[in-house]
Amino acid sequence: MDNLYSLDLIQPSDYPLVGNEAFNLSQLWQRDYPVVPGFVVSAKALWEFIAILGESEPLLADLPSSYLYVDVDNPRQLQQVAQQIRHKIQGATLGSVLASTLSEIAETTLAPATIFHPSLSMTSPGSGIEQDTGETEVARLDQPQIFSTLPEKILGSYICPRQPLAMELSLKQVWAELFRARSLFYWQRHSIGLQQLNLAVLIQPMWDAIASGKLQINQAEGYIQATWGLGTALAKGEVVPDYYQIEIETGIVLASRLGRKTRAYGLCLEPDSLSLTQNTVQAYLLSEEQQKQYTLKDKYLQELITISQRLVADISPTFSLEWTLWQTSENSEPQLQITKFSAQTGQKWDASQLRVEPLHHASNVAYSVGSTTSYGKLFTSVQVSSRPNVLEASSDSIGSNSSEHTVNPSITPMLVRGLPAAPGRVKATAHVISGEGKNVSAILSGRILVAQSVSPDWLPGLKHVAAIITEQGGITSHAGIIARELGIPCVVGAAGITQIVETGESLLVDGGQGEVYRLGTKQGFPVEKLHGSGLREREAKVNFQPSNFQNTFPIATQLLVNLSQRDSLEKIVGLPVDGVGLLRSELMMLEILNNLHPSQWHRQGNEHELVERLAQLIVQFTVTLAPRPVFYRSTDWRSHEFPSLSGDHLVTEAEVNPMLGLRGTRRYLSDPASFDVELAALQEVYAYGCRNLRLILPFVRTVEEFTFCRRRVEQVGLTDNPDFQLWIMAEVPSVLFLLPDYVRAGVQGISIGTNDLTQLLLGADREQRQLETLVAGCHPVVKQAIQQLIEMAKEAGIPCSICGQATVQDPELIDLLVQWGITSISVDVKDVEGTYQAITRAEQRLLLEAARNKSKGLGVKGQGENI
Repeated sequence: MDNLYSLDLIQPSDYPLVGNEAFNLSQLWQRDYPVVPGFVVSAKALWEFIAILGESEPLLADLPSSYLYVDVDNPRQLQQVAQQIRHKIQGATLGSVLASTLSEIAETTLAPATIFHPSLSMTSPGSGIEQDTGETEVARLDQPQIFSTLPEKILGSYICPRQPLAMELSLKQVWAELFRARSLFYWQRHSIGLQQLNLAVLIQPMWDAIASGKLQINQAEGYIQATWGLGTALAKGEVVPDYYQIEIETGIVLASRLGRKTRAYGLCLEPDSLSLTQNTVQAYLLSEEQQKQYTLKDKYLQELITISQRLVADISPTFSLEWTLWQTSENSEPQLQITKFSAQTGQKWDASQLRVEPLHHASNVAYSVGSTTSYGKLFTSVQVSSRPNVLEASSDSIGSNSSEHTVNPSITPMLVRGLPAAPGRVKATAHVISGEGKNVSAILSGRILVAQSVSPDWLPGLKHVAAIITEQGGITSHAGIIARELGIPCVVGAAGITQIVETGESLLVDGGQGEVYRLGTKQGFPVEKLHGSGLREREAKVNFQPSNFQNTFPIATQLLVNLSQRDSLEKIVGLPVDGVGLLRSELMMLEILNNLHPSQWHRQGNEHELVERLAQLIVQFTVTLAPRPVFYRSTDWRSHEFPSLSGDHLVTEAEVNPMLGLRGTRRYLSDPASFDVELAALQEVYAYGCRNLRLILPFVRTVEEFTFCRRRVEQVGLTDNPDFQLWIMAEVPSVLFLLPDYVRAGVQGISIGTNDLTQLLLGADREQRQLETLVAGCHPVVKQAIQQLIEMAKEAGIPCSICGQATVQDPELIDLLVQWGITSISVDVKDVEGTYQAITRAEQRLLLEAARNKSKGLGVKGQGENI
């Protein structure tokens, strides 16, 4: 086949066709370096494929000579166009010759899996492969022709089982990487025409890895990183690898440091599976013994050193490479092989990370191979922001580098204003995180987190921060929700805060006013400038004291509390709450999931352990609140909010609008096993003797969705418990028309979710600061919908509760709720006392008005009798 090259036969003149990564490895292999063998599908194959596809797909007809007429500054349009192109490419049929070639590779390869790497080269503007082939200056290892500013790994790699159809799909997925939103954004921003991009695909066999890591050589010094398993944990920043500092000339190991390695990744391939979004790479926990061991034995450490010395002599004094140690079927001993090579990186690792310690000899450490027991997910290695992330990076992080922004104290403001999301004042040191997918657990206790946004899966790492400041989001964003439950100040929508503030700078956050004061201990500003401003300082660490609230006026309307964390139970001691109105399950479950999605627990065969963990967690809430009810709202996984959870087989790519995507009960139809795990845990809670647990289904769109869930609830036996109740969240506007049908289908109560209901009724994304004035408070349309739901619930004879920020943002709403006959109101812990007083006043006014009307009525009647 003309478009297929073997690594051992690639010549310098082939560089434009095979790309930078494949060319580098081929030249190493031909010089007898330990490189994984492989084949390269040339860059011509992609454009031939696109040309044929363009005959039937108008969207692709102009490629590669156009920018697709897409406005990259319009994220929604960019995502839509990118998604359409990628779907067309992935859904098209591969040519028979290429498909036959892949089938032959699958038959002859002995490894259980194959990995498809993008290998990119670029031509000069105005030229293409045809013009440049054979005329390009000879490429050398020490002079790679790749565009100098192209972010490393902007194009993702794919792993798949060694099966022809799976390999065909992986090839098309790598091709489609060229048209991801982040890629299109980058090409246009740097004036790179699609016709300049030559994307070849390197196909290599893949085995389960024993260890992997990186090696960086800068002149006379070298640094080695090593961790167990595949390089995924290292790329995701989930481990601190072992470090070795070496002297190139002598090969002496100058120092070493044992890393902190608690997890690793390995291959998990399901026979006959063609689903590439799952069952490929799986995380597993390392034993305590492995965590205490150095990854590399002396034999392999010395082999890396020898390779380094050869490369310095043969190629370049400055380079980096990635390596893997794996057991192949052809060899009795594990083989160490180079998986990536780049000369003249010009980058140097921070040697301060490596403390000089007595050398730990690897020969004194027992050798242990990490085992894998189940299956994983698509492995996409993308490095767009400063920290690589296995999951997709959003387009707004393209080209950013969080480690390189500088602040000029003479031109940056001392006061930054945002939106008040959680009250309180705190003075502490800032910790700035720019971009997504960062290691939040690395934030020191008592620091103020400054970030672009906060996703729910950050919660475990936020329990010890003093305050939260975000650039994005509104009052009902996750940053605000999390901060209010944790009882810490929060300011959201503080534009540009991650570029204004530096880590280590002293800040004073006023969450009640939405203000951030830069005290300037890092910048040189005198703290005295803020004295007399009326802002009070307090210690970053707050010891919560039980409330001594005196409820002298009992209320008829039930007052419930929203919770998700066990730590919050002590905060409601002494508060006048009638139960938990919203137990946010997905936030609660984060501490027991071990960074694995529930569906991954099921695929591993560990669902029984997860059921037990979840039941024990819920029991702590039900026992503490008994006999008061606890309303458990089942999981509402949204694809963009939990990137740290691996193994979600339903997430194939970034959704254009995840708030309206595969979430709520609709997700249960696609992943019933995860829902069954929750139901089994609830049933186990009842088996423990807890009778105060209720279930609320989230984001129900149709009666059919509810019926599906009700049947599974019945199958597990929950409805056999006489105290059990099945409710739904009334947050999708269709409930305004379907509530009678829901009740006939078995709904026993509703809880109005004002956050989602508001944004869906008004068509306003509650995460967008620009729309905050629209969703803040309670719009007349929302009030009318709430009133209608309360009246329909009363007519149907079912209770009606309300949760969300509407009752807090609009104090007058509580008066209306009481008048309309709301059954219960559920609020965050910090709002309980204020809401109790507001309900008391509303009920007293209602009673007083009723008494006056009765008095007037009696007076009229009396006058009639006297006549």
